[in-house]
Amino acid sequence: MANSETATAPKTVKLEPKKLTTTGSLAVIDALLSESVDLIFGYPGGAIMPIYDALYDFNDKLSHILVRHEQGAIHAAQGYARVSGKTGVVFATSGPGATNLVTGLADAQIDSTPLVCITGQVFAHLLGTDAFQETDIINITMPITKWNYQITDASEIPEILAKAFYIAKTGRPGPVLIDITKNAQLQLFEYIGYRPCIHIRSYRPEPIVRMEYIEKAATIINNAKKPFVVFGQGVILGNAEKEFTNFIEKAGLPAAWTIMGMSAMPTDHPLGVGMLGMHGNYGPNVLTNECDVLIAIGMRFDDRVTGRLDKYAKQAQIIHLDIDPAEIDKNVKTTVPVWGNCKETLPLLTELLDTKTHPEWMNEFEIRKEKETSTLITKELNPTEGGLTMGEVMNVLNELTDGNAIIVTDVGQHQMVACRYTKQNISRSNITSGGLGTMGFALPAAIGAKFGAPERHVVAIMGDGGAQMNIQELGTIMQFKSNVKILILNNSFLGMVRQWQELFHEKRYSFTDIQSPNFVKVANAYGIDGKQISKREELKASLKEMLDHPSSFLLEVAVLHEDNVFPMVPQGKGVAEIVLSKEEI
Repeated sequence: MANSETATAPKTVKLEPKKLTTTGSLAVIDALLSESVDLIFGYPGGAIMPIYDALYDFNDKLSHILVRHEQGAIHAAQGYARVSGKTGVVFATSGPGATNLVTGLADAQIDSTPLVCITGQVFAHLLGTDAFQETDIINITMPITKWNYQITDASEIPEILAKAFYIAKTGRPGPVLIDITKNAQLQLFEYIGYRPCIHIRSYRPEPIVRMEYIEKAATIINNAKKPFVVFGQGVILGNAEKEFTNFIEKAGLPAAWTIMGMSAMPTDHPLGVGMLGMHGNYGPNVLTNECDVLIAIGMRFDDRVTGRLDKYAKQAQIIHLDIDPAEIDKNVKTTVPVWGNCKETLPLLTELLDTKTHPEWMNEFEIRKEKETSTLITKELNPTEGGLTMGEVMNVLNELTDGNAIIVTDVGQHQMVACRYTKQNISRSNITSGGLGTMGFALPAAIGAKFGAPERHVVAIMGDGGAQMNIQELGTIMQFKSNVKILILNNSFLGMVRQWQELFHEKRYSFTDIQSPNFVKVANAYGIDGKQISKREELKASLKEMLDHPSSFLLEVAVLHEDNVFPMVPQGKGVAEIVLSKEEI
């Protein structure tokens, strides 16, 4: 009688070695629970409806955040993953639901964010017939996922989802997409339980650490007169912040971060010399071409960091630590490659280093910092006349948060200003779209970040252009009462494009003058309080009001209409050719 009841009640799923009869949809839910997933971002539709039906009975164990657009779902999952260190999970239906994930998948792939996206698909017998809402999402997303797979039979679900989570979160993380046909979701099959994946033949998430290269690297660093560390998000993804700090402090190594590496060490650390890249700090860019040893850790030598490769650090020996062997020698030829997770390789390297300081070399950074400060930073952060600058908004925000807030930026001038000037003391605090540069990222990513760290202030900083790209996610904030602070820096332009048009296209402002709605009224329509300001004397009190407000709050700040972000490495130039003003271009 018990066996008969089990056969007619497929919604009873338990992790037991005996065989049970269940549906593919319930097997999906059990996989998520077994992987300790407790939060899903998604949007239902016809092809994924059986999975949503199964989810209905597990609301006490699995929270689901109903976004307003699938792009919002995947960016929210990215924000959640980046802040929490967990794997973000997304549900979407077939056709347009699945294709709306494409931008987020590409963003997550280039920024190494672990995601498992589960999409519904039409019945297997309809594949290839151009059925309603059928799209070949596997071939569409193959170049922008770490792995993808289409399931047409329910018996595959446990194994494939186990592989999906293993691949997404191990080695260099990334997004995985699993497409499940509707028949597989509905299908009954004999289920023996979920077994997490711990190994896949031919997939080596972490390369073998070779001690001979560690030893060679240590010898080069010990003999260096002008060593320089450049580090990226690999330090954060490897949970190697402590190991990294021990490394630079023992050998007295000046260190500069990429925008993705920001917050791996406190921004005011004595050995921190600032941000690299096109709009990074003056000193680390110029001195890249004066160091004798360049130690790259968990970064990929992106073009925004290197400028012209034929002018990049040609005088230096290059040591590159990375978990992904494909990044070694891809853009910059290395003297010594150090393969492996930096959490493992950095302590091995640190053990072999001499205890040193480099006061004269550090002074070179200080000299250039003083030049940048006197020429640019002081007037950006503490102007005495004219309109509000983006820099002074960041400066006051620092004063109020003391560097303890999570800063989620969109893409554009405000992004560069925020990354240049915000103070950050805690790792996983700088959430931005780095490699893809996705406008519309900030608002949904901030929602996800708040779910990932509910005890911390989350401030979404965006321009008036990017704010309108996923503005519908204000509805998600409204429904789920997500306490996100929204800061819009409004210059009535697509600012970064306008800056390039001014500097390199003779001020031919082609379609960058953008009109916006009354953002505060839009927020109010979603039940979110807010205010607009344009005067310097209003700034500090208004930012404090935003931060102290018991729920979400939108603050729109009118900033200078035509302001530029400097320093800047002009197009086609090397990093040492960075300029501090437009007069130098």
